[in-house]
Amino acid sequence: MGDKPTIAISHLGCEKNRIDTEHMLGMLVEAGYGVDTNEELADYVIVNTCSFIEAARLESVRTLVELAEANKKIVITGCMAQHFQEQLLDELPEAVAVVGTGDYHKIVNVIERVEQGERVKQVSIEPTYIADETTPRYRTTTEGVAYLRVAEGCDYRCAFCIIPHLRGNQRSRTIESIVAEAEQLVSQGVQEIILISQITTNYGLDIYGQPKLAELLRALGNVNVPWIRIHYAYPTGLTQDVIAAIKETPNVLPYLDLPLQHSHPEILRAMNRPWQGRVNDGIIDRIKTALPTAVLRTTFIVGFPGETSEHFEHLLEFVRRHEFDHVGVFTFSPEEGTPAYNLPNQLSQEVMDNRRDRLMELQQPISQKKNQQEVGKIVDVLIEQENPESGELIGRSGRFSPEVDGQVYVQGQAKLGTIVPVAIHHADTYDLYGRVVNN
Repeated sequence: MGDKPTIAISHLGCEKNRIDTEHMLGMLVEAGYGVDTNEELADYVIVNTCSFIEAARLESVRTLVELAEANKKIVITGCMAQHFQEQLLDELPEAVAVVGTGDYHKIVNVIERVEQGERVKQVSIEPTYIADETTPRYRTTTEGVAYLRVAEGCDYRCAFCIIPHLRGNQRSRTIESIVAEAEQLVSQGVQEIILISQITTNYGLDIYGQPKLAELLRALGNVNVPWIRIHYAYPTGLTQDVIAAIKETPNVLPYLDLPLQHSHPEILRAMNRPWQGRVNDGIIDRIKTALPTAVLRTTFIVGFPGETSEHFEHLLEFVRRHEFDHVGVFTFSPEEGTPAYNLPNQLSQEVMDNRRDRLMELQQPISQKKNQQEVGKIVDVLIEQENPESGELIGRSGRFSPEVDGQVYVQGQAKLGTIVPVAIHHADTYDLYGRVVNN
């Protein structure tokens, strides 16, 4: 065979999907394939799809159709490949392969087989694979930040969620493996490591017999990285030991991403959120007492089947009372294959949209007030972008996570991928504005 084909990857979906993309890139590069960001020039386009909710599927389908119309040879990977493997091959003749969520590490073999003329379906019924620090990886984030997956899959069965069906049951990596990868990332100049999994507070339960997030955080405290951030902390898993580890480990940011989903015990019970309804208020109060500087982000689902106006008012009051720093709101999406799909008392999209808008309107002045409290302070900012025309720098302080929160717009000089002190002089609802403090 002559030269190997060039391959482009179109990445869709969450940062867990992004890590899969980065491993596929790393394995293809190591195997000698040319990787091109330009889909038009590539021989193959790998589309790493999302299938979490209908809107994500529509985006994935749109991308696939556009590539098919351009006569591209398409390799479909990720959650949608796991979810709709047969239909995708039937309906998209341009699809030369589908690769499941537990099979992306076989991507080189898949491409080799496709090159031999085979149409490949590589989908394990039950995903069990998880990459570790020895798996090649080519990062696609800005140079200063990296996601680090501590576990894959989920053992919970929330009524609205299809993730366990797409990603399998929880499987954690060892503390030693995670620390080894963190050290690798630091050697590449990473300043911020973001720990992710489906439920990070359950980390280690499957391999150690009990959750080990506190021990993991303390071990990562010995890694020479300025910032460690935790995503997807299930509220019941924020034990006193975990909160103490956050408090006592200097490089662990007091930033907690709590996917609460709702406040009312009846809705949480209907959602099958284990034990959560009884503990939300107490846990948030405990966090605020133990970590007075904690930044709290959360997400809510409005319009879950059976959500009454009283339930929704309870949620509004909950948000009003706790004053979260960052709030994301989703309308309920009925997903085939989940218990919530067939529940009675489904709400109209109009009602759900109205509730989402009301909750966001309530949150905006709270976010504005929280940001306003930063004005006059000097805060550390990780510089991530530079506007070549204006010279303005864009970065994030510890209170902002990438993609989901605000940014800091910075005047002055600083190198990309470094953390610098910035004097904050202005704030709006989502972003901060400041100037580099020169020593």
